[in-house]
Amino acid sequence: MLEEYRKKRDFSKSPEPQGKTEDAGGVFVIQEHQASHWHHDFRLEREGVLKSWAVPKGFPEGDEKRLAVPTEDHPLEYADFEGTIPEGMYGAGTVRTYDRGKARVKLWDQNKIEFELEGKKVKGMYVMIKTKMGWLIFRKK
Repeated sequence: MLEEYRKKRDFSKSPEPQGKTEDAGGVFVIQEHQASHWHHDFRLEREGVLKSWAVPKGFPEGDEKRLAVPTEDHPLEYADFEGTIPEGMYGAGTVRTYDRGKARVKLWDQNKIEFELEGKKVKGMYVMIKTKMGWLIFRKK
């Protein structure tokens, strides 16, 4: 599951974790990523990896709906990663943790994901709906 992740990186130059597949018991992380453009990376544990999406306008915390563009799966260790990915490398820029915590997935199918997040900053039920452009993510009322 991490094949695409590993293909895009040179671990002799990047401080990112190489990763292994395991079960962490339901975690999520939202990372601020100052790459070519600032965005949040939202990662949600599923089947021993972090399923990942880039959220260009930042993770929704109020009533807003945000586009979430799928990226490659990341290793669970990435939930603890903070640092700078060197220039010239895939994803070059600074990565900092915005929030992390427990995630409880209620539904996960091809077109819809429902989950509850329990972090320090982000709490509540969220829904992701698959669209032609990616996924739409928002708080469930």
